[in-house]
Amino acid sequence: MLLDGPAVHFSMEAMTQTVEQSTQVVEVTPEAATIVIDAIAAEPASETLALWLEVRGVEQTRYLYDLYFAAFADASDTDARYESNGVRVVVPEASIAKLTNARLEYSEDNGGGLVMVNPNAPSAAEIAPGVPENVLALGLETDLAVRAIAILEEQVNPSIASHGGRADLVAFDVDGGIAYLALSGGCQGCAMSRATLSQGIEVALKEGMPEIVEVVDVTDHATGANPYYEG
Repeated sequence: MLLDGPAVHFSMEAMTQTVEQSTQVVEVTPEAATIVIDAIAAEPASETLALWLEVRGVEQTRYLYDLYFAAFADASDTDARYESNGVRVVVPEASIAKLTNARLEYSEDNGGGLVMVNPNAPSAAEIAPGVPENVLALGLETDLAVRAIAILEEQVNPSIASHGGRADLVAFDVDGGIAYLALSGGCQGCAMSRATLSQGIEVALKEGMPEIVEVVDVTDHATGANPYYEG
């Protein structure tokens, strides 16, 4: 993710006011710190701000992140508050476990920007919210699940890839004949994703597998690029 800002020189000392230190969660590398410090310097009341880092959702098997500037004083006692390479950082309590030992780095890929390198991955329950635990426990190694994945990879995903979309099987209820899917890319948050699911993906799966009686979308569409779910 990118944090853009003009190349304003801003001394490290200006960022290193007294910080009530807690355990570091995300390391801000020196290269990333330089970019963040310059960007904060361009903000009003820059001396009051910190870099806030949090997980905002899940896409496929990875976390999605929010990186933004907000007042350091707005952090609660249960949030992680610390300094990393001259940058004051706040990680909200709900994201601490998901970001532990992650690094915010600078990457020159795609024109250059800040990238979160996170050793943590979403749990099965986070990837497939609302799926019963006993269904998640079956995994994706059953014969029906393997066949459904083949249909998605060979028929569905090549078709929806033209607008950056992808569909992945995240769970399969063998007894109930229910396929649980997560949509990502251009399909996540797209207002047409319901039609894509019912008129395209579901039709292809049911035609190829009469055992499937229902296809359930477990995507967190609110975290997509064009969210249509609110609340």
